[in-house]
Amino acid sequence: MESKQISDETVLIPKTNSKGKAVVDGDAHGSPPVVTTAKTITPQGGRWKKGLAILDFILRLCAASAAFAATAIMGYDEQILPFFTQFLQFHAEYNDVPTFTYFIIANGIAGGYLVLFLPFSIVCIVRPHAIGPRLLLAVLDTVMIALIISAAAAATAILYLAHNGNADANWIAICQQFSDFCGTASAGVVASFIASVILIFMVMNSALALKRS
Repeated sequence: MESKQISDETVLIPKTNSKGKAVVDGDAHGSPPVVTTAKTITPQGGRWKKGLAILDFILRLCAASAAFAATAIMGYDEQILPFFTQFLQFHAEYNDVPTFTYFIIANGIAGGYLVLFLPFSIVCIVRPHAIGPRLLLAVLDTVMIALIISAAAAATAILYLAHNGNADANWIAICQQFSDFCGTASAGVVASFIASVILIFMVMNSALALKRS
């Protein structure tokens, strides 16, 4: 307060700030002014959700790598066996089996999806409480799980027959001759199953993040 002497009487004039509002320095007994501070309250669980979003981004990169690895391994799978002379040979390649072709397409689609939708995962990191992107990724990840597992399971069935044959159907075990071809195809199937397992963890991670919203 400012005091001015007017006709032997003390008149207290309140201080005003630049906007014309009064500023209280203290009470009548001379106590110090009360200073209040405003705290910025962050949403509860923000750090936890951001950690889940970062984990989703890392898992997405790992799943994409596994899916592309499965595609590349199966795509380059072939073996040539000479028969009597070099002009008569047995040639085994992935496109000789339609199931392996479907396997390559399915894993290629899944890998492309995982890379193209990385920006949505980044959005979840920047905005941990965003529900829309997480829900979209959870739904599409579930679809990719079904696609990859169906392709890997079908390829596994073909490889089982190639390794063991079927006496009732008179199907011979071709892996006894084309061991390299079967070994490479088996490695591709393993990579595909790894991608599907990572995708399952991604869906669980998204469900946990949505549950805590």
